[in-house]
Amino acid sequence: MSAEISRHWPVPPRDGYTVDDLLTLPDLPPHTELIDGSLVFVSPQRYFHSLATDLLVHGLRSTAPPELKVVREMTVVLDKRNGPEPDVAVVRAAAARNRTQTYFQVRDVLLAVEVVSPDSEARDTDTKPHKYAGAGIPYFWRVEMAGEDEQPVIHVYELDRESRVYVLTGTFRDRLKVSVPFDIDIDLSGIDRL
Repeated sequence: MSAEISRHWPVPPRDGYTVDDLLTLPDLPPHTELIDGSLVFVSPQRYFHSLATDLLVHGLRSTAPPELKVVREMTVVLDKRNGPEPDVAVVRAAAARNRTQTYFQVRDVLLAVEVVSPDSEARDTDTKPHKYAGAGIPYFWRVEMAGEDEQPVIHVYELDRESRVYVLTGTFRDRLKVSVPFDIDIDLSGIDRL
């Protein structure tokens, strides 16, 4: 006799989930996000996703000033119905209160980075950048795998504070060199050495 696996999926509240729900519901899958009051479960990631995230975390941490911290896969509370989880974020060091915290407030985030995956392409290229811009995160990077050699391409955006939309400031293939939110110089071909 085979044992049947019983799953209990939470029934959404009438007005949708809140960030408080996201942070307190037991047994949610890892990296669950909250977008417009709906829980979004993330599919397993490709190896490229892991490599690109590691490359950027290492590169950013090597040059970040002491008043900033680089974090990976942490919830960012945008408002009560939105708690996305950027793949990488640069936050104010003072916002890292303790090692058990599970989220950061949007006011403490200077840069959000999304590594595009097939299952999250629409969220990473449209939904999340729109929400990050609307919430006032000054910088956004979108990372994609390109070419036959499957190398990272990074699209760098800066927030137009008046219109609350991101403006493309550069596309980088071999080397990412920018001066905001701090001086950054990352050899993108380093992905092959990870």
